[in-house]
Amino acid sequence: MAAAGSKHVVIAALLGNSLIAVTKFAAAAYTGSSAMLSEGIHSLVDTCNQGLLLYGMKRASRPADDNYPFGYTREIYFWAFVVAVMIFGVGAGAAVYEGVDKLRNPAPMENAYINYIVLGAAFVFEAAAWWVAFREFKRRKGSLGYFEAVRKSKDPTVFTVLFEDTAAMLGIIVAFVGIWLGQVTGAAWMDGAASVVIGVILAVTAALLAYECKGLLVGESAAKPVVESLRALARDHSDDATVNELLTMQLGPEDVLVTMSLDFASGLSADDVERLVSELESKIKTAHPEVTRVFIEAQSFAAHFRL
Repeated sequence: MAAAGSKHVVIAALLGNSLIAVTKFAAAAYTGSSAMLSEGIHSLVDTCNQGLLLYGMKRASRPADDNYPFGYTREIYFWAFVVAVMIFGVGAGAAVYEGVDKLRNPAPMENAYINYIVLGAAFVFEAAAWWVAFREFKRRKGSLGYFEAVRKSKDPTVFTVLFEDTAAMLGIIVAFVGIWLGQVTGAAWMDGAASVVIGVILAVTAALLAYECKGLLVGESAAKPVVESLRALARDHSDDATVNELLTMQLGPEDVLVTMSLDFASGLSADDVERLVSELESKIKTAHPEVTRVFIEAQSFAAHFRL
């Protein structure tokens, strides 16, 4: 269900940005606006990014094999990080370059009213795509605050689209203001300044996305409530087993690896240990369907901490 929601959000953003990009480029060519060209590049980069996210989701859904025994689910984290690099390197870089060039060589803009029409329509489309992403994000965050939900999210696709669309709407506002000020004041450089500001917005967005994706890519633990629940399940499972150590890793948005070291009471038979381990594994996977792999090691408390 979560994967389907993520895919729905990405597809909605892909369709919206592709149409917006074509319209912005046409307006930029017709009016000569630097800010509009930067916005066109921004929308084109966003379109490519959504394509990368869809590709990453498809790659991540492949089953485990001999080369990747834990599966491919972490690929979505890699492709989300690539999206952040794309926004910074292509989107922000191109916008700043175009803006600086326009600041050095300002030129009057023609038929500026076309830009206003296109920017207004683009804002409506971006807002619609943003609303789809926001609704999905709000549904998933539960009782968490918005910033806390982003920090703790294990699925980068939804908050990536949300960040991109937020940056897109801010960029549209900046482009509108820059073009309008250029007309009102007669200062052609205002258009170039707006393009530079758009580039800065994209750079900040890229930095935030890269930061959020880094932990997931390196190997974050499962969410704290999940870890606490797993520890409680193991602690309450039997008086004959004590938890030495519990480690988790988020392999994908709905894929958690759990490793556990248990100190079993002396005098238990091998059959008793096997039964307790099997029962605990079953309890864990029933309580947390996202836990796909559980490895439980039988080891004395002294031996565990000696090693």
